[in-house]
Amino acid sequence: MKGLHAQVSQDTRRVQIACRDKIDVLRSRVKLLTGRDRLLLTMYLDKGNSFREMARLAGVNETIIARRVRKMMKRLIDGPYITCLRNHDRFTGTEMAIAKDRFLTGLAIRKIARRRHLTYYCVRKTLKHIERIITTVKQQEI
Repeated sequence: MKGLHAQVSQDTRRVQIACRDKIDVLRSRVKLLTGRDRLLLTMYLDKGNSFREMARLAGVNETIIARRVRKMMKRLIDGPYITCLRNHDRFTGTEMAIAKDRFLTGLAIRKIARRRHLTYYCVRKTLKHIERIITTVKQQEI
């Protein structure tokens, strides 16, 4: 019985270490965010606020805050923008800005075009180029 109990403890410990590592990665990458997204993740990770508390402060539904925080955490842990950052030498400054707007912030192509003073076609073409590079990099990693 002691052996089984010790095994559960080891498994639990591995899970805890993996969670701590993810939290450390998230805390280090929160700097990539701006505005409301950065504030929400800081409140959640550093201050320990619950989704209910944050929703009450923001004046929105708790589910909206929970979804937004989870999406941001997923994007910051291993999203396409993180792949772009790891391979930033393959991208121009404009491509990195477009990648950040699309993959980290989640902006629509039209909003990116307005923000960057580019045409819709140019942004779409750039995104396809970025996605091709990301796919190539991911295939090389395997």
